[in-house]
Amino acid sequence: MRSIGLIDMQSGGDVSRIITYGVGHLPGDSVLGKMRYIQQHGDGFRRLLLSEPYGDPYMSLDLIVEPSNPKAQAGYIIMEAMGYPLYSGSNTICTATAVLQSGIIPMVEGEQSIVLESPAGLAHIKAYNENGRVQSITTQGEPAYVEARDQEVDVPRYGRVRYDLVWSGAYFALVDAAQYGFHLTADETTALAAFGDALVTAARPQVTSQHPELGEVGPLPFAHFMGPLEPVGDDGYRTPSATYVHPGVICRSPTGTGTSARLALMYDAGDIRDGQWIETVSPRGSSFVGKVLGEATVAGHRAVHSDITGRAWTLARSEIVVDLDDPLVDSSDLEDVLDTWPD
Repeated sequence: MRSIGLIDMQSGGDVSRIITYGVGHLPGDSVLGKMRYIQQHGDGFRRLLLSEPYGDPYMSLDLIVEPSNPKAQAGYIIMEAMGYPLYSGSNTICTATAVLQSGIIPMVEGEQSIVLESPAGLAHIKAYNENGRVQSITTQGEPAYVEARDQEVDVPRYGRVRYDLVWSGAYFALVDAAQYGFHLTADETTALAAFGDALVTAARPQVTSQHPELGEVGPLPFAHFMGPLEPVGDDGYRTPSATYVHPGVICRSPTGTGTSARLALMYDAGDIRDGQWIETVSPRGSSFVGKVLGEATVAGHRAVHSDITGRAWTLARSEIVVDLDDPLVDSSDLEDVLDTWPD
């Protein structure tokens, strides 16, 4: 018997399960190293909590771990249906809110700065707190950059599809939705998921699984569908968007990393400048705001610093009991990473 402590959060409609206890010591000299260990030796944990009867693949997991960087107050490992993204905006918003509202990191009234360590590096976070609740989170992860423009791939049933490849914590295939008849509305979700599945499956063989600084990051996991830009004042834009997660999921939120990827593509083309912002709106109507902070460089690539602002809400606090004798529990690579049953 094992127990796992959870705080379920949602940001933009995407559910993140924050794991506060239940996993034992993970070897590794960084959060990235700890992530690689559980990925190789304990992936049953991810599968358990994202599958019936314990969960579903539309959820994400954020495992709280000890940070290795002295600047960080906590570390977190992100797990999704597609595997182990190195960074995620919505997951960071949920994790930061959970650790503050639960007291893992003591909350300060008003504006509070904290640092979390993700597998991709440090996330610098500003929380705005009022009466013991986090009202908003602004998170800045590592820089995003364009890996390749004007890529094309033959996609069965859809023909030749053009996309741009961008890194923003994971690799994204960015697609102009209008070129393929999409308006990014709620009634298109099923069709978008089918198109995203076909595109990512076809594109994976030609997309690198190597990051120039982080090493192996796995096969292409995401596609981001871009809608038209609507100017808002002198410095902003609003745009419909949708993010596909392989296999088969359209996110309820527009996603923070999808928003960062769009900013990187616009910045590289000279279509947005420092201090300007975009509000990405998902097919379900939820939105995040991404702001350009300035130019950066990643392994010789022109990159951009940006931040993402959103809010998270608590859905549940619970303890899951896992019986390793249960025939629905695959304990083959699970038992070694779980803590023993508490005395």
